[in-house]
Amino acid sequence: MQEFTYTIKDPEGIHARPAGVLVKEATKFKSKLTLKAGAKSADLKRIFAVMTLGVKSGAAVTVTAEGEDEAAAIAALSANLKANL
Repeated sequence: MQEFTYTIKDPEGIHARPAGVLVKEATKFKSKLTLKAGAKSADLKRIFAVMTLGVKSGAAVTVTAEGEDEAAAIAALSANLKANL
């Protein structure tokens, strides 16, 4: 299992467009991917689950990957978060 934490910088938090881009990236991997924000967590491959977290600007989120391609997933999702949020 690998994970990383990122602080959301987008003034609107995780809204529809970047959530869609993030989920699209996550679906490329076989690993189980989870996005955690505070006490809540969501399957990173399901856009409605990600949106219901209600992540605001300045919030810290943790992405966890568990599976055969977890290292590649963490690298790609880290880059995606930094580019879009």
